[in-house]
Amino acid sequence: MSTPDPLPEQPSLLDPAVGAQPAGAASAHAGVAQVLVLTALAHLDRTFDYAIPRNLDEQVRPGVRVKVRFAGSEREGFVVSRARAGSHQGELAELRRVVSPLPVLTQQTLALCRAVARRYAGTSTDVIRLAIPPRHATAEKAALAGQSGSESPEPQFPDWGPNPGLLADLAPAEGPPDAAAWEPYPGGAAFLRRLAGGDSPRAVWSALPAASDDEPHWARAITAAVKATRASGRSVLVVLPDIREVHRLAEVMSAAGLEHHILTADQGPSARYRRFVLALTGQAAVIIGTRSAAFAPLRDLGLVVCWDDGDDLLIEQRAPYPHARQVLIERAQISNAAALIGGFARTPAAQLLLADQWARPLQADRATVRARAPRVQAPGEVDLAAEGAGARARLPTMAWRLAHAALAEGPVLVQVPRSGYLPHIACQQCRAAARCPSCHGPLRLDAPTATPSCRWCGKVATTWRCAECSHTRLRAIRVGSRRTAEELGRSFPGVPVVVSGRQGGVIEQVDADPRLVVATPGAEPHATGGYRAGLFLDAAVLTERPELDAALEALRRWMGAAALVRPAPEGGRVMLLGYGAPVPVQALVRWDAVGLAQRELAERTELEFPPLTQMAAVVGDRGAVNRFLKVLQLPDRATVLGPVEHRQDGPATDEVPGTLTGADGEEPRVRALVRAPLDAAGELSTALTHAQAHRSARKEPGRLQVRVDPDWLL
Repeated sequence: MSTPDPLPEQPSLLDPAVGAQPAGAASAHAGVAQVLVLTALAHLDRTFDYAIPRNLDEQVRPGVRVKVRFAGSEREGFVVSRARAGSHQGELAELRRVVSPLPVLTQQTLALCRAVARRYAGTSTDVIRLAIPPRHATAEKAALAGQSGSESPEPQFPDWGPNPGLLADLAPAEGPPDAAAWEPYPGGAAFLRRLAGGDSPRAVWSALPAASDDEPHWARAITAAVKATRASGRSVLVVLPDIREVHRLAEVMSAAGLEHHILTADQGPSARYRRFVLALTGQAAVIIGTRSAAFAPLRDLGLVVCWDDGDDLLIEQRAPYPHARQVLIERAQISNAAALIGGFARTPAAQLLLADQWARPLQADRATVRARAPRVQAPGEVDLAAEGAGARARLPTMAWRLAHAALAEGPVLVQVPRSGYLPHIACQQCRAAARCPSCHGPLRLDAPTATPSCRWCGKVATTWRCAECSHTRLRAIRVGSRRTAEELGRSFPGVPVVVSGRQGGVIEQVDADPRLVVATPGAEPHATGGYRAGLFLDAAVLTERPELDAALEALRRWMGAAALVRPAPEGGRVMLLGYGAPVPVQALVRWDAVGLAQRELAERTELEFPPLTQMAAVVGDRGAVNRFLKVLQLPDRATVLGPVEHRQDGPATDEVPGTLTGADGEEPRVRALVRAPLDAAGELSTALTHAQAHRSARKEPGRLQVRVDPDWLL
């Protein structure tokens, strides 16, 4: 076994002719396979030579999954290429066996995995684990045989040719796309025509709300774009943040007669792998799913769609933590495919694509926006002062009047930032935050008569006493959705109150009957015909979060909920309460996410913040971080901020670096931020990768995590 250079000028990844022995040649082996072994060690992220036994000669194709002997144990890997001989002078270890003769690692998938690994300073094997699900033999046989369940005989593979794994030809979709969904957008009709003609336009889309329609407007628009692309005989990949949006889009596609397949991580090993094989073999032309679907190996990819790209659910929670938007951008580049990145709000990353002219904007004019969006009010102190004593209530008099009038016609949506009953409580006398006597975590109340319990360790504080003044009574700091529903039930007697959220369960749909629907952000049900009004409480909770994207995230959540309310010409009204920050509040009032994104990008340009710079967080034990920074060879103009110690602001986990605080007796955790200009982003990622390989090869002690463009950046 040897370690050759990482694939310079190698043959095509999946060319079955590569490595064929000359006629009459006598050898103990059929050739040499370059295998990418799946290992977590960064310094071993390269190919290794293995001899191909003659009995496996027909099965060993570039892209197949194999078992090899590596570092004293049997490991899984993928054949990247074949050769007549390797660079190792001694005897090579043999391939143990071929797991499956199906080449699942296509040339484009490998190129994508390497591009994502370079972008996020990770390893190719980490990304391959995200891209290729574990094999399920029964599902593989069923998919290859065109069956849905029962066991089928082992398939006979044809000559794979230059594109192995592609067994079926994609047929164009039948029927014209629904061009009406794109008529409100200047350039929307041209976008559809180019897709149908086989071109690859790229657009950043600011979607219009249309709550009174039977089907979500955004889903109909995406369906029209998918159908136009399918008319040119190409495949389509659509990635959405949440399974609820996936099912909503699937319903619209089914109603339009568009065949599609859903691919999500929570489908189970069999269902997920079967859909993966269907995409690989060309039997699936349209894949819709959550972030795990971003790597689906579709043939002749014509369009990638990322809906609501600002949602943090699109960020993978396993190393190297790629964002689905960036994965799809890389796929569009590699496959020369069209791209559609959209949502009600717009992110600075999407705005940067427009500034770089990588994409073109698709947005309606102001008159159309005013006709399709609800009327938004955000009363300030002067407005509320005219209400008298009722202005000091959490639901002031003017909001009560709005809800009362809207309930005469239909449902009213109430958005609350926090779930639970009283998620944050404090001492009634001195206002000091109530802390757990055991771990000093924040206390909460789950019911009116419940005993306070810790949000971190879960212990019940039966004998709580304030550490500052020894007082024993508590008051609310933040009110959750359940307490809000209780208060609204008293304010509107006889009106049904429904709660939708993480603790009590998410409700998908409510009818047009009058009711109050209390929901946390992202859990708002759709209402038949749209909500008549919306009340968004505690706005400051969202805008005052100590995060770089706090204003943008607040606007995204408000717009997502406001899009469920009827348009202003049909009487739809939204009232934002709770004294949020003025910039995002005014952006919601004007329904101007584009303006906020432009302003945010301009400010970040001056401040050298992402996405105008590449930022990487190095988090871990102090000694490990210091050793890492010493060997890190930074490019020119790159800077290091820190390291600084973490303040414990949440339960200690490895997934949220902001909470990696050393426990008693442990080395304290620190964080360093490494920043480089955008034109040096590739150099910074390479330097971070080499430093991690150096640490891995030397088996340095201590925990350490490297994360590029972390979403928790403060």
